[in-house]
Amino acid sequence: MNDDAQDAAIARIEQALVRIERASESQAVRNRTLATRHTALRSRIGDAIGAIDSVIARETETD
Repeated sequence: MNDDAQDAAIARIEQALVRIERASESQAVRNRTLATRHTALRSRIGDAIGAIDSVIARETETD
């Protein structure tokens, strides 16, 4: 392999690494966003279940 071919191969590898790093960073952002949404949804569901439980408890008390 001559120097030009080696240089071209190295350049392609470096470009691939840059693309991989960008993709990794982008995925990390998506993962953090998803985790934040999951936490918020989990909290809202907990609140909703608590409200339903309160309604059931009040109905049970009046029977």
